Amino acid sequence: MLNRVILIGRLTRDPELRYTPAGVAVTQFTIAVDRPFTSQGGEREADFIPVVTWRQLAETCANYLRKGRLTAVEGRIQVRNYENNEGKRVYVTEVIADNVRFLESNRDGGGSGQREESPAFGGGGGANRNSSSSRGNQDPFSDDGKPIDISDDDLPF
Repeated sequence: MLNRVILIGRLTRDPELRYTPAGVAVTQFTIAVDRPFTSQGGEREADFIPVVTWRQLAETCANYLRKGRLTAVEGRIQVRNYENNEGKRVYVTEVIADNVRFLESNRDGGGSGQREESPAFGGGGGANRNSSSSRGNQDPFSDDGKPIDISDDDLPF
């Protein structure tokens, strides 16, 4: 069985960061994903998909994502239900993300003229954990423009 989803869309609002009573960070946000067709009136429609992130990934999303930013989300679909105050059963479908990629730099600009990195962050736990935190989120290809010495024997083609 497989439950995997990959979405690319824009945030409809800033992420909302909260903490569980046990102190675990959780962030909720919604992304608008364009449908691949237009309506009968010729208008483009979108689906608004709720996304939930946990732990370090939640804190990272809360710190770097903002309304309008183009974002890729990878995770699984989860359906949960609860009984509301009126005693009615409510069903919620959401994406539990374990990887979020920021697809464009900050649009605020700030006039600095510097390019902002668009990092990818993974979360979850265990062996799937992204090791970027141990590298300090440094660009592995930043070599100040110096040539890289690679032997022809090292090339796969």
